[in-house]
Amino acid sequence: MEQKTENKWPLQFEVIEEIKQVGRWSAPSWRLGDIHLYEKVNETQDNVSLFERDLEIFRDERTDYRFNLSSQDPKLFFAFENDNDQLTPVMITASQSMIGQYMDGDYLVLSTAMPLPMQAWLEAYIGKHGELLEVRKKKRKGAGRASEQLPK
Repeated sequence: MEQKTENKWPLQFEVIEEIKQVGRWSAPSWRLGDIHLYEKVNETQDNVSLFERDLEIFRDERTDYRFNLSSQDPKLFFAFENDNDQLTPVMITASQSMIGQYMDGDYLVLSTAMPLPMQAWLEAYIGKHGELLEVRKKKRKGAGRASEQLPK
């Protein structure tokens, strides 16, 4: 496994496949299993897929990270392509607005509680780079007003 840096955390995570029975139909369903932050795991059960990907954080998403961390239960979000019941991870993020872009498409989106060491890492990142406040540009003088003065 690669080393963790200021803005990248390599991790290994499990996705567990379960067959759900609805009436006489059955369909696969997935949920996240263990997240391995430090050690690499080589063996899993038959119905468990093991993936390695990096969680990368970006300065322009600090507001989203703060929103997530200030929630009652901070989450990590995962998006997968699902091709014939074969999952491929395409995105790991701590930003709800970023994962929202994958919600309407043909992606499987899963979330899990963010591990405490990762919360501390994210807090340190925000602390070092400061809070990102949404800055609005000042409107130019007279914008939105009638250009001519009304007669008295």
